[in-house]
Amino acid sequence: MLSEPRSGRLAAWGNALLAGLASPDDAALAIVGEDAVHRVEGLPGESAPVGLTLALGRLRALGVSGLRVALPAPGHPLGLSGPPEFNARALEAEEAVVCHGAAFGLVPEVDEAGPEGDVHVEVVWHVLPVRQAPPADVPSLGEAERELAEALREATEVLSKLDVAGSGPVAEAAIDAYRARAERGREVLAPGYPPRAVRVLELARRVGLLVSLAYGNGHGGAVSSAEMRARAEALRPVERTARRAQVAAYNAYVEERERGAR
Repeated sequence: MLSEPRSGRLAAWGNALLAGLASPDDAALAIVGEDAVHRVEGLPGESAPVGLTLALGRLRALGVSGLRVALPAPGHPLGLSGPPEFNARALEAEEAVVCHGAAFGLVPEVDEAGPEGDVHVEVVWHVLPVRQAPPADVPSLGEAERELAEALREATEVLSKLDVAGSGPVAEAAIDAYRARAERGREVLAPGYPPRAVRVLELARRVGLLVSLAYGNGHGGAVSSAEMRARAEALRPVERTARRAQVAAYNAYVEERERGAR
């Protein structure tokens, strides 16, 4: 939750490109990020994988007018609309991009090689058919913001009682690193997104930071099995709420376009 998912980068900067707010080269550079290379496989009319710039242009020519994110988890097909084959691939990858305006979806396949600290990452986005239907369980930005605020309050109270809230030097270092990334502006949405989407995504990541720190601190003060279950039960809905909000933020571009077209 702390880092931007690859599907988020592809959707956000792909939307900026479709809106004419980013050049093809700038969008491709932002999508690749720290990876070595991204390719797209399975595009209609292409017999081999192609680069991102060509792929985004081809998708636009095929009628794609926006890109949505899906971040599914077992039992929670968040952002998906089917068919089952696409949903299964997206669930395995834990993320996907669903096109708006044409019945395509993209699922990343990530290949990593090399020693720790010098990992070479290549990503192939597989283009698959999707069902054109409303995405599953994605809230509006307003709903997501309200749910996040409530989840943050509840989780903080419960985790504090269990003595597992983020504390100590490891937690402080993680918080400092998170703030440094935010200050550098590396973890914001692409041009064209409404300020509320940026705010919701930032809050979702802060909630995600709390969850990560709580999991990362071992058992903390929750030494009994009952206390450990209580912590897991407290974190599960918070994690789900943060993922829903994250998807709502990335999908805000398409949702605003749909509202404007009505």
